[in-house]
Amino acid sequence: MTISVAQAQEKFQPVPDKKQKMSQKGEEPLDRQNNGSEKDKTAKRKEYDINLYKIITHDRDTMVIDTSLTIEKDYKYNYLRKDDFELMPFSNLGQTYNSLGYTFDRPSAFPSIGMRAKHFNYDEVEDVTYFNVPTPTTELFFKTAMEQGQLLDAFITMNTSKRMNFSIAYKGMRSLGKYQNILSSTGNFRLTANYRTKNDRYAMRAHFYSQDVLNNENGGITDEAVLDFQNGVEEFLDRSRLSVAFQDAENILVGKRYYLEHDYKIVRRKDSLRDNNLRVGHTFNYETKYYIYNQDRENAQFGTSYVPTFIRDRSQLRKLYNQASLSYMTKTFGDVKFKANHTKYEYFFDKILYIGSNVVPNKIEGDVVAVGGEWRHTIAGIDLRADLLANVSGELGGNYFKGRANYDLNDDINLGASIVINSKAPNFNFLVNQSDYIDYNWRSDFENERTQSLNFSLKSKKWLNADVSFTSLDNYTYFSGLTADAQVSPQQNEDAITYLKVKVGKEFRYGKFALNNTVMYQKVTQSGDVFNVPELVTRNTLYYTDKWFKKALFIQTGVTFSYFTEYFGNAYSPLLGEFYSQNQQKIGGFPRFDVFINAKVRRTRIYFKLEHLNSSFTGYNFFSAPNQPYRDFLVRFGVVWNFFS
Repeated sequence: MTISVAQAQEKFQPVPDKKQKMSQKGEEPLDRQNNGSEKDKTAKRKEYDINLYKIITHDRDTMVIDTSLTIEKDYKYNYLRKDDFELMPFSNLGQTYNSLGYTFDRPSAFPSIGMRAKHFNYDEVEDVTYFNVPTPTTELFFKTAMEQGQLLDAFITMNTSKRMNFSIAYKGMRSLGKYQNILSSTGNFRLTANYRTKNDRYAMRAHFYSQDVLNNENGGITDEAVLDFQNGVEEFLDRSRLSVAFQDAENILVGKRYYLEHDYKIVRRKDSLRDNNLRVGHTFNYETKYYIYNQDRENAQFGTSYVPTFIRDRSQLRKLYNQASLSYMTKTFGDVKFKANHTKYEYFFDKILYIGSNVVPNKIEGDVVAVGGEWRHTIAGIDLRADLLANVSGELGGNYFKGRANYDLNDDINLGASIVINSKAPNFNFLVNQSDYIDYNWRSDFENERTQSLNFSLKSKKWLNADVSFTSLDNYTYFSGLTADAQVSPQQNEDAITYLKVKVGKEFRYGKFALNNTVMYQKVTQSGDVFNVPELVTRNTLYYTDKWFKKALFIQTGVTFSYFTEYFGNAYSPLLGEFYSQNQQKIGGFPRFDVFINAKVRRTRIYFKLEHLNSSFTGYNFFSAPNQPYRDFLVRFGVVWNFFS
């Protein structure tokens, strides 16, 4: 669902009276669709304010459904449905992405399963949104894939009453790809519900999410094929002819989540001087994930294996989470919440491995109890938020603090600042791994990773958008391929790493033409090539907009230039589902030009793009990761259709 910027920070509100008329400038009324004669349609037609069609985030910020066509919508018209400026996609849709930049604004005191290369299209609890709409609302998203496939994202939400909303969505993708054995197939199924009683004493929201990411893996093209690719040998312009490391492997990540969050107001006092209420809350989250790597026979890329054929590695994480909270809100002190949670976890493998007389542990399990608090208040127009949590029992120590302040200087300028301090155990696949490949078995004893991040932002349509972050990383844990011909292994960096990121965006307009620019500068101070990012990343779009055919058609067309400087980009391990640090091959330093023609008719947006138009005449040296070529020139199109019943 495409959304606009946050407009408020409010909880689920009842749907206003249906007789309310549309008032927002620039948006046409939403007409109820009816069958029957034109006379019946005229008699039954209702109009609704676009502001009534609400999206509520996990943090309870409220946004409205946005059916406009902007350059930001073009940037988000992709597989992930978000701006991928800091990501470098692989050749096939549904494969992984190399990271051109990093953010550390979502702290956690508990580690994840790992397999981070498989999680770009995996929605976490914080990514799920809820809805409140006066009429049934639908969005259909379609886009062509690379070859023999398509991407479809279908969504519908409705209110069964003023205080009860349901939504159902499914995003499915399948793409064969241009190279051998890189078929991708993914699915994301989501159900959500939210409810509030008439007296506002009880509120609930819940969701069920099932997600899977399946990829055939080929290990990248061979070193000999890299030379044929770079030299533009005509025979190999048909990319299916290029030799790959193997053609018999696949990996898959599957996750299911059951989530419920509800609270009840025990005490509520409201008069002209005060508005106090006391709430007790409970959150339940049960989630399972498993990761499988299958291969018909061993391959030298990963060394030797215990079994030469039918290699199968499987790891799984089960997590049961319960949180109890007590919140007290006053006009004087704001909203204060005290919380305590319990997490029961089990990370395990489907076999027991013996090396001589030693047994490689096949599971990590335990319980973690954590306590903390949250605070929200607005003082002198400054929106303040703080969140603190610390594990107080269990083998997995961890804690975090996140503080944030936002201030609207005027109608155009918003200033923001935040600080994040986080300590947690490394992801589970750093701690223990079992594999049929001999060198991919370990039981590590790492210290907690520690992160401190300071962030500043300025948002202004008139001037510019700017984000500056300074991050310090201690005990940074990573997968290393820094030693040539050695197998990938988990490592922990003993020295501190400092990371500076400055990101600036500005659009210049002249009549019907506009130049939209985003530039990111990064600087890393470290010993070795552990944490690698390009120094400069830029995206510049020159485009034209107009209304044609008596303003019935809104047109948007232009060209986008993208570029990042050379650096030792992380390499991809399909066995682990992870990226690893390397210092043998640089990627980057090549331009990308995309030409697009987008149009909008009522609430239907049409997208047509010539991707990487320059691929055949600026040199065949474009790679997403070592031995992983980026995409050749490709024509793609699709539509996004919003309609309101």
